[in-house]
Amino acid sequence: MVKNELRKDPFTGTVFVFRARKADRLKLLYWDGTGLVMAYKRLEEHTFTWPAVKDGLLVMNHAQFEALFSGLDWRRVRAIEARAPEAVE
Repeated sequence: MVKNELRKDPFTGTVFVFRARKADRLKLLYWDGTGLVMAYKRLEEHTFTWPAVKDGLLVMNHAQFEALFSGLDWRRVRAIEARAPEAVE
């Protein structure tokens, strides 16, 4: 499905997330360098927050993915921009 439908290479280390119709279950697929890893998660009382997906793809940063996987509203998460520390005197 990743290769044929999404036209992406599943062997790049990118995490591909698939959801169930009810949006209460996720399947994750990624290549860890030695094999394909699949993880499955089901929320007992809630559903995962999903926006409208265009062209079958949704890109998110690491912080947003962590929130999604935890069952939180990932749209409210923003990654903090990394910057060099200030000089200490």
